[in-house]
Amino acid sequence: MNTTLLIEVLFVVATIILALAVAFRAQLTRAQGGKILAFMALFIFPVLAAWAGFSEHMDRAESTRFCLSCHVMSDYGRSLYVNDPSFVPARHFQNNLVPRDHACYTCHTDYTLFGPFHSKLRGLHHVYVEYFGTIPKPDKIKLYTPYNNRECLHCHLGARTFEEEPHHRKTPDMMAKIKSNQMSCMSSNCHDTIHDLDDLKDATFWKESQ
Repeated sequence: MNTTLLIEVLFVVATIILALAVAFRAQLTRAQGGKILAFMALFIFPVLAAWAGFSEHMDRAESTRFCLSCHVMSDYGRSLYVNDPSFVPARHFQNNLVPRDHACYTCHTDYTLFGPFHSKLRGLHHVYVEYFGTIPKPDKIKLYTPYNNRECLHCHLGARTFEEEPHHRKTPDMMAKIKSNQMSCMSSNCHDTIHDLDDLKDATFWKESQ
């Protein structure tokens, strides 16, 4: 059990014990110390328990395992093992260019609940669809907005392999356009082979050595 989850459990247990004490020994609240105890039981500890629970579940939501736990995302998980370096996510995942246990979140840091207000609303819509709506087929899932180069640059910016790559400097202003998101990293003939689910049926897959 990790530290955050342990703290959450302790807060919940403490909250229950204190709430029961106040409920069955109401006379305790007549004294100053009892009022402080009741305030902690009914307000302070529940807030702390909620905070610990939220922190734990947000950390868990950043994990690759969590992202791929939905059936509709399983093919995206398979695409990380395609034995073809032209598949950008597969190359990054297999070569530890991104942490494997946080691979999805590393490349989609602004997605749904981790993004701004409108992204959070879309995240809530995903929850609704998961339980009450019609889940789209994997090949019908699209990004709401074009992929932002920012997600590439938060790792690659300043790296020698990126800054000195001749393909990034074919024109005098090309690097500036890439860094300002005017020219997408996913442009045709650049890094345009992403998950490509349609090609999975004919793909060979890398097997991680044990």
